[in-house]
Amino acid sequence: MTEPLLQVSHLVKEFGTRGSLLRGSKQVVQAVSDVSFVLQRGETLSIVGESGCGKSTTARCVMQILSPTSGSVQFDGQELTELPDEDLRRLRRRFQMVFQDPQASLNPRMTVRQILSEPLEVHDSDQAAIRPRVDELMQLVQLRAGDLDRYAHQFSGGQRQRIGIARALALSPDMIALDEPVSALDVSIQAEIIRLLESLRDELGLAYLFIAHDLSVVRHLSDRVAVMYLGKIVESGTNEEVYERSSHPYTQALLAAAPIPDPILERQRSRIIIEGEVPSPLDPPSGCRFRTRCWKATQRCAEEEPLLTDPGVGHLVACHHPEEANVVQQSVTDSQEHS
Repeated sequence: MTEPLLQVSHLVKEFGTRGSLLRGSKQVVQAVSDVSFVLQRGETLSIVGESGCGKSTTARCVMQILSPTSGSVQFDGQELTELPDEDLRRLRRRFQMVFQDPQASLNPRMTVRQILSEPLEVHDSDQAAIRPRVDELMQLVQLRAGDLDRYAHQFSGGQRQRIGIARALALSPDMIALDEPVSALDVSIQAEIIRLLESLRDELGLAYLFIAHDLSVVRHLSDRVAVMYLGKIVESGTNEEVYERSSHPYTQALLAAAPIPDPILERQRSRIIIEGEVPSPLDPPSGCRFRTRCWKATQRCAEEEPLLTDPGVGHLVACHHPEEANVVQQSVTDSQEHS
């Protein structure tokens, strides 16, 4: 097997926070706790979990927007955490990022032409080549070149996200990190953007690190999926393994909550309800971090942290009581049998 494009090893990101004004103490939030994964060339790896689980922080550490507290981030064999600023700037043209809110990530004082030209100018592209490249970018994301002199606020949310994607493509990167790129869009527009991302990946040979909170959004785009909970990956594997043979209770609960396109089955389906709130990352539970909300939890779960282990097929699970199940299919079958 060829060397991965991206290799993340034992990534940790901590944030300091002030405690009580009277005590003046400083507490530490471990937003990302010992996370490791690889991303192959041309592959899509989706990191999925509830809000606050650390998935966006992980992406920002990978992209060096945030500096990791510890751990390794290697891009095409180069350790990003140790690169001098100038070397990192030159390498950045090969990995780009698309953010959740296109309205906030696009400069309101710049036209679309200026927005798309800026990364090319920053990286000293040939001036004569910038204009045709900008026209090409608009075509790639299925927008009209005639709209280049408009401002971002004059476009719809879906169109603005297309502009954000075009900007990320400007320097012909090998990898794009997508931080919840469709979560702020209507469902019909989400599908359009996902189809666009699929076609761009296939046409340009891109690798995606896709961040999402909804497993249903990334199902048809992902090659592999990693599920995060409270700063840790609790399950990872191929698309088929995670969706059809999920083993961790948290993954199964997320899948059971994902909507089914058939409205009749959606109304009839059984669900797995996660009780309680996500614990504070300031004081995570002992042992398994999911145990306070897990219906399978035992005393062992409170005393011993489960390790992310591979039984030999590349499907990793961090659980003392893993049990493979096709949760979505089973819930639909159960509903049909009892209807």
